[in-house]
Amino acid sequence: MYTLSFSFSCSLHLSHFQAMLRGGLWDMVIAMVLFGIWLPSCFSQTTSPSQDGKIKFRLAGYPRKHNEGRVEVFYNGEWGTICDDDFTLANAHVLCHHLGFVEALSWSHSAKYGPGTGKIWLDNVMCGGSENSIEKCVSRGWGNSDCTHQEDAGVVCKDERLPGFADSNIIEMQVNENRMKNIRLRPLSGAHVGRMPVTEGVIEVKFKEGWGHICNTGWTTKNSRVVCGMMGFPSQRTMGKKPSSLQTVYRIHSVACTGNEAHLSACSMEFSKANSSASCPDGGAAVVSCVPGPLFTQARARRFKLNPMSQVRLKGGAKTGEGRVEVLKESEWGTVCDDHWNLQSASVVCRELGFGTAKEALTGAQMGQGMGPIYMNEVQCRGDEKSLWDCPHKNITAKDCKHMEDASVICNIPYMGFEKSIRLTGGRTRLEGRVELLLSTGSGVRDWGLVCGDGWTSREAMVVCRQLGLGHASSGLRIRIVGGRTDHEGRVEVQVKSRWGTVCSDNWTTREAMVACRQLGLRYCLHAITETWYWDSSNVTEMVLSGVKCKGDEMTLTDCQHHSVVSCKRAGAQFSAGVICSDTASDLVLNAPLVEQTVYIEDRPLHLLYCAAEENCLAKSAAQANWPYGHRRLLRFSSVIHNIGKADFRPRLGRHSWVWHECHRHYHSMDIFTYYDLLSLNGTKVADGHKASFCLEDTECHEGVSKQYECANFGEQGITVGCWDLYRHDIDCQWIDITDVKPGNYILQGIHSARRLRKSLNIIPGSSTTRSLNIFANEPMEPRNCNNHTALDKEKL
Repeated sequence: MYTLSFSFSCSLHLSHFQAMLRGGLWDMVIAMVLFGIWLPSCFSQTTSPSQDGKIKFRLAGYPRKHNEGRVEVFYNGEWGTICDDDFTLANAHVLCHHLGFVEALSWSHSAKYGPGTGKIWLDNVMCGGSENSIEKCVSRGWGNSDCTHQEDAGVVCKDERLPGFADSNIIEMQVNENRMKNIRLRPLSGAHVGRMPVTEGVIEVKFKEGWGHICNTGWTTKNSRVVCGMMGFPSQRTMGKKPSSLQTVYRIHSVACTGNEAHLSACSMEFSKANSSASCPDGGAAVVSCVPGPLFTQARARRFKLNPMSQVRLKGGAKTGEGRVEVLKESEWGTVCDDHWNLQSASVVCRELGFGTAKEALTGAQMGQGMGPIYMNEVQCRGDEKSLWDCPHKNITAKDCKHMEDASVICNIPYMGFEKSIRLTGGRTRLEGRVELLLSTGSGVRDWGLVCGDGWTSREAMVVCRQLGLGHASSGLRIRIVGGRTDHEGRVEVQVKSRWGTVCSDNWTTREAMVACRQLGLRYCLHAITETWYWDSSNVTEMVLSGVKCKGDEMTLTDCQHHSVVSCKRAGAQFSAGVICSDTASDLVLNAPLVEQTVYIEDRPLHLLYCAAEENCLAKSAAQANWPYGHRRLLRFSSVIHNIGKADFRPRLGRHSWVWHECHRHYHSMDIFTYYDLLSLNGTKVADGHKASFCLEDTECHEGVSKQYECANFGEQGITVGCWDLYRHDIDCQWIDITDVKPGNYILQGIHSARRLRKSLNIIPGSSTTRSLNIFANEPMEPRNCNNHTALDKEKL
């Protein structure tokens, strides 16, 4: 099979789903891309994946952060709220667990996040706090309430996710389809039809039954401001002329916005009943006239240029109107911390830059981590400020925020219809192909034509990809895979100048293979291949690239390090680099709280460690010990590995290649599953350990997910999506041998599935306890003492 990239290819921008466990034991660096499941609701939060098909929960309301809001419950096919009568922090704990957070910090009453709509499903709820479902708490029963929506309860959850739950870190503006599904502007006259963008017209609202109009009686400029913001325009004009009142369907009346709402559905209004239409006395259909931003002003009418001295900018986004928020202070750019970041503050940024309101307010460095200072924290805009600097905020220090908390936005932008005049053809996917433009010929007929490739660079390709809404353009080295059995696998070949050639497989790892698959548009890397002798080599070319070293998040191999002159230890064609790509991938996440709860030190007699010694699970000094007398000091802990990805995790080798260990009497499906290192505070390794995959199986699964892998009877090994595998603390090799380590402060580092995980520890002499300290990822941090964790009774796990 032979796969070749075409003229150029576009890569969809995927915001990295950061599964940070703040304040827990491990801090994770994720190499895979995850997406949450967005629920159709105004200001909604990701729903617990374990509740699909039954009761669902979400956070709603405005303004808010992603871990707080009005609690809404989906029951009996309808979303509703919970009344605040008898509400307690224990109730909030149970609800936060439903939402995937470790615990609740507080709760709110009297519709702090705004009144909801629909049913009030629960009232007089009384939980103990340990229930695994709100259904097990005492209440008046489903749908039995004497409350109004002015009594809707809300919660503030600790911003730390439970393993197995995807963290969206996004506050998004989605429309409640029971109120309105979509909004558009219909041009006022035929002369404006086809002109982009449409800046003025009759407002048309889509309902389940079709399109309808808004009665303009009492219509204000504040209402127009909200609609224009939704359409991608920063401001509005006053309309002095109304269209004639024709026979039409008026479904919405008495609209009253404050002007700061991010969507019309957040404004106060009255609805006509379904399949009916009330008249619009002394008025007609509501009309707006919007002012486009500089980027979208028609060339012949452009009267001003972009302000080169703007105090705010967006960086890291793949498309126009999205990115990490950066502000300018004293000639230096810095970022904004995401504490209290919401749609109102994000909308101020969007309007300041000439876009509309914010479609999404993103937290947790979803558009990448910035560099330099962090200037603003706890930004709290009303929504009508001219600049983000005008909003109340706190100046911060390095202790308040890290760049992993950088705020980002996705703004509403006007529809320009660019995709109707440009297209990609001939590619394998919609993300690549030959560029064609639709232009008028001399006879006035519009026809598709090609673009000359002379002088065509990545800059031009980037503009095309952005115009098509396809994100970044792949540039630099052209890449293809050759010789594989399918179009998702093969030997990697790159084009250097005019020559196609192979890539040296020395130090070729999953990170490099991941970048190659991404550049090819083949999603994820399943395996990195270092010997390709079993693939067709009839057309093998010379080796043209070596020393490739990637971090794993690059868009192309061009962005990775490589040798300036080819130098390869194994230069034969059979040792060239290859990949096996996949449309889906597993993603393994460690349950940090469990490790923190179970870590302890054990002095284990040598006569019980013969099998562990056979598998090299002890320090080198154990070989000189007086066997079977004496003991080894072991740092032990349990771990649970969740698969929250899109595909099952499977060992690379089939059962026929597994290694039998007679001492433990089991098969190893993988040689080493996890590495453990103990480091001094300056990063020097003082002890290490490893965990072979004695058994990979589905210990437990989320509700509705069936177990597929079981080690008994030489069964298939793996971890199903939505399941997890338990490694008990009392299993051999689930430790680090610290016999030779002196008492003091150390860093525990685990490297598992291409992730680097760290934890500070204080080794205490003559004790079977450890003292847990601060958690951090790949950067030093001052340790602080916490409560002692005593040795855990082995019968509990």
